[in-house]
Amino acid sequence: MATLKASFLLKTLDSDVAGDVLSDLERRGSGAIHVIMGPMFSGKSTSLLRRIKSEISDGRSVAMLKSSKDTRYAKDSVVTHDGIGFPCWALPDLMSFPEKFGQDAYNKLDVIGIDEAQFFGDLYEFCCKVADDDGKTVIVAGLDGDYLRRSFGAVLDIIPIADSVTKLTARCEVCGHKAFFTLRKNCDTRTELIGGADVYMPVCRKHYITNHIVIKASKKMLEDSDKARAVSCVAATI
Repeated sequence: MATLKASFLLKTLDSDVAGDVLSDLERRGSGAIHVIMGPMFSGKSTSLLRRIKSEISDGRSVAMLKSSKDTRYAKDSVVTHDGIGFPCWALPDLMSFPEKFGQDAYNKLDVIGIDEAQFFGDLYEFCCKVADDDGKTVIVAGLDGDYLRRSFGAVLDIIPIADSVTKLTARCEVCGHKAFFTLRKNCDTRTELIGGADVYMPVCRKHYITNHIVIKASKKMLEDSDKARAVSCVAATI
């Protein structure tokens, strides 16, 4: 019924406009968005690469993207913590990708993979365009929360428009049970602090709470120590 109504409405439009609208209607809604999320060291990039390689095996044209902020293992590759890599485009934003990739080449793409998606501020806008308007499949991998368990970037924003959502777990480095959270080992308070096992560790709820209390206490001790040293220096100067 909806198709018949659309066809009827198209007859009332100029031929050129009708052709454009029909093209949009045929393409619209045929894409898909799949989200892979979880804490650090949960295998998000591994899962993404496995899916991308499966798409390639099925004969689909694929492009992989990641944030240019992430230079931990390689500048122009998505690399898992186990050292498995795949060539990619490292970009400061997503919406510029079609132009940089070339519009003709972009039009031929079937699948776009996005790693470390939490670093892209235009993630929601890009996913809507690619899946809804351009009819492509987007596979997104990223952190759902930061080290304080707050929403990180726009990964959670695309959940309502996603076809599927997979939440992975890691293994708690303290007890070996399932880890749902990422614990920062130092007292740095920046939201975006890119690092690996030297900075972060996956933990379960119990050991997130326990270790977070310890880290907060350590931070306070350091701050109090700095204040004490400052007061001592001032006193010595006087």
